[in-house]
Amino acid sequence: MGKEYHVAVNGFDGSIGSVAEPFATIQRAADIAMPGDTVIVHGGQYREWVKPANGGSSEICRITYRAAEGEKVVIKGSEQVTNWEKVEETVWKAVLPNSMFGDYNPYKEILGGDWFVAPEGDILHTGDVYLNGKSFYEAKSLEEVKNPVMRTEGVNPPWTKHAEPLLHPEDSIYQWYCEVDGENTTIYANFQGADPNRELTEINVRKCCFYPVKTGRNYITVSGFEMAQAACPWTPPTADQPGLLGANWSKGWVIENNIIHDAKCSGISLGKEESTGHNLCTRTHRKPGYQYQMEAVFRARHIGWSKETTGSHVVRNNVIYDCGQNGIVGHMGCVFSEIYGNHIYNIAVKHEYFGYEIAGIKLHAAIDVQIHHNNIHNCTLGTWLDWQAQGARVSKNLYYNNDRDLMVEVTHGPYVVDNNIFASDYNFDNIAQGGAYVHNLCCGTMRREPVPDRSTPYHYPHTTEVAGTTVVYGGDDRLYRNIFLGGVKTYTEQSTCGTEGYEASTTSLEEYIDQVLAKGVGDLEMYLLVKQPVYINDNCYLNGAKPFEREENYYLSDENPNVRISEEEDGTYLEMTATPGMLKAAEGELSSGFFGMVRIVEAAYETPDGKEIFFDSDYRGQKWEGAALAGPFAGLKEGVNRIKVWG
Repeated sequence: MGKEYHVAVNGFDGSIGSVAEPFATIQRAADIAMPGDTVIVHGGQYREWVKPANGGSSEICRITYRAAEGEKVVIKGSEQVTNWEKVEETVWKAVLPNSMFGDYNPYKEILGGDWFVAPEGDILHTGDVYLNGKSFYEAKSLEEVKNPVMRTEGVNPPWTKHAEPLLHPEDSIYQWYCEVDGENTTIYANFQGADPNRELTEINVRKCCFYPVKTGRNYITVSGFEMAQAACPWTPPTADQPGLLGANWSKGWVIENNIIHDAKCSGISLGKEESTGHNLCTRTHRKPGYQYQMEAVFRARHIGWSKETTGSHVVRNNVIYDCGQNGIVGHMGCVFSEIYGNHIYNIAVKHEYFGYEIAGIKLHAAIDVQIHHNNIHNCTLGTWLDWQAQGARVSKNLYYNNDRDLMVEVTHGPYVVDNNIFASDYNFDNIAQGGAYVHNLCCGTMRREPVPDRSTPYHYPHTTEVAGTTVVYGGDDRLYRNIFLGGVKTYTEQSTCGTEGYEASTTSLEEYIDQVLAKGVGDLEMYLLVKQPVYINDNCYLNGAKPFEREENYYLSDENPNVRISEEEDGTYLEMTATPGMLKAAEGELSSGFFGMVRIVEAAYETPDGKEIFFDSDYRGQKWEGAALAGPFAGLKEGVNRIKVWG
């Protein structure tokens, strides 16, 4: 049994940390807590960056930080400002000494780094201003603060052919601007008639709320807190990745039952550390970011990146919202982790900036990561698995109202996507190979593209050891027992509803090899001339969705099941109209053993501990009785079905 330390807002850091004589700051307890100890934080607001000095020694001897039962504990990366002076009408200013920020001034720190794209030429900072919890927009000039114009659209991703509207355009007239000299930081803000000295007015001043400054602080549990308003920086895979809350290249954290919001960039970080490279492309322009990312993988291996040292985190039952870049982010530090039961929404919807590292969950090298039973909606992108998603599984998640639901990029499989609800108009970016898509409801389009100019790593199964690198040929996918809907807008020339985008693919490894050999003498170039095999059967195509030309068993109809997601007080519901043709069951039990090995990696579809995956239950965990239907729901009835899918 370890020690128990208590923290309370009326405590004293010079005390002993008992229930009767608690500490005043969480950091005081974090400085002395040792393996087996528990830090209990009592109700109130704590404005500090908690930097755990130590970690636990094992799964059963961890250091636990938890909010006292039944008490609301808030950790903020911000400070309240009450010395605002009126400049004119609705515009006020606050002059603050630079000493207030220490060695990290968010109003001097420029937002940017590798793969940060826009706004081009405009400078944004990691700072922010909040009025009663509402995040402001940074203006380009003081004149813009004085004469704000409502923004109906923001900085948009280059793949969109239409302007993405802001979630709440009426909020965009709340704007701020800053100036920093050798002694002071001056912030101007338009409060639209509110008196900032009478309201709760805050500015973020700390990079993080809970994040160790040293790596290797293992086996820490963080449970039951609300954390908000951190000035965390842009987190690409080629840089250090501090989040509002994060593990900083450690092992075995449990992050559970927290409310995380208003991170300038990333909410929860499981990601990369600085020694393997930090924005070297942006800083030097010597090599492309792709090359530095490849080097980061090998540098990580050199410093001991493995299952024994890194990852294996559990992130569960958190509510994450209103973060500018990611809800959860991680490169390599996320390996062997499990992410489930989280509610993630309103990620990157301010559209203040854009870069290629934005999503509700954005992971690189998600080796054996299991992402299941999450609710991810109203995000610029729901989930993005980039590079080395080998052994990853995305299962029984709810996606809706996202600009895009799921993107898997430059990975070679095996990875599994099963029993998910993809209810947005744009479901997949499949820029990968070796995926198995099983029992999903797909209400939108899929985009597929090969990537013949970027060779990326693959690994020996269930390890971080690199077995080789190769390009993405496209294909080598398995698609069984999915429901595909048409009738939605397509966003790119490559987008299709259904599986027709696999046209001209071979349908077995033997056929593929025969066609390669038929091209004559050669090597690498011969494999680029033949489309990899795909394995597609028992899918359901409705309302204009179309099948792969060589699919043998499928159901095709112009019927519209009228899928609708509704948010209600007691939870989120899906409505869908089923017709007799949709209720025709496929024959036989489906398991991952049926899928064989992916071509490049020569590895099987299996669980992280090397066992076969049985697709024997639906989205709700209900067992299939006998033969299984297409889609993620057992027990569908003819007519309108109303199914509770969250809450």
